[in-house]
Amino acid sequence: MSDEVWKRREISSPCVKICMIHPDAGLCTGCLRTRDEIALWMTYSSEERARIMAELPDRRPQLVRRRGGRAARLARGGDQ
Repeated sequence: MSDEVWKRREISSPCVKICMIHPDAGLCTGCLRTRDEIALWMTYSSEERARIMAELPDRRPQLVRRRGGRAARLARGGDQ
C-alpha cells in the first residue's frame, strides 16, 4: 500500500475548531470562511484554496461584535 496520498502538498484547512457562523457576515468566526467554502473545501483545487486563504485576513473586519443579547436585555429590565 502506498503512502503517497499522505505526502501530497496541499493547502490545509484554516479551521481552528471554533465553528460558529456570524449571523450578519455569514462567516465562520473561527476560520473566516463562508458556509459554502467550508462545505466545498475538499473539492477545491490548490489554486482555489490559496485564493481563499489570501482573502481571509481581509474578512476579519466584517465580524462586527454584537452588543448585548439576552444578558443586555436583562440588565435593562427587558426580556421578562
